[in-house]
Amino acid sequence: MPNNSFIYLGLAAALVAVCWFGWKMSSRSAYESAEYSVLSADGSFEIREYPDLWLAATQSSIDAQGGDGGFMRLFRYISGNNDQDQKIAMTTPVFMEQEASGSGEQMGFVLPKTVAAGEIPEPSQASVELRKRDGGKFAVLRFAGRTDGQAMSEAETKLRKWMQEQGLSGQNTAEMAGYDPPWIPGMFRRNEVLIRLN
Repeated sequence: MPNNSFIYLGLAAALVAVCWFGWKMSSRSAYESAEYSVLSADGSFEIREYPDLWLAATQSSIDAQGGDGGFMRLFRYISGNNDQDQKIAMTTPVFMEQEASGSGEQMGFVLPKTVAAGEIPEPSQASVELRKRDGGKFAVLRFAGRTDGQAMSEAETKLRKWMQEQGLSGQNTAEMAGYDPPWIPGMFRRNEVLIRLN
């Protein structure tokens, strides 16, 4: 008869394997991520260059964690709520930025490269639009935790202070990028604040 300790050890190993597989399938590593080049790095601060990106975007509250329905509007679009009934793969990050008019914020899903290179499906819902995010150079600060208004404000303040120390000039508005689904614990979350350089 096999020793009980070997049975328990085998069960524990199987449980760890299942948890690891589940984590990998639901974590950011399972998704295509927007490409960028790191031009310089200083700890959690970076200067990056992004190419043009296509986003599916909708108006949302920047600290709502999708609670105002913005996330689900975009999720329905990539799930086939478009003029081609096409399912589109989820990507990272989800971008949040203030609208140019100052009237609100926009949440945007980055479209995969293969979709952006072809005929992009038009949203069936009027509250979702396709928008090009112009490429360029950005100052970026990476941080963990939740992305409520206070956390965003503190991160932006730190980034602007660092930019000033580096002699960098940027736009007045900041952009937030979130890489993880809501159920990932705060300490493991990857968040970023980005400011486009002048």
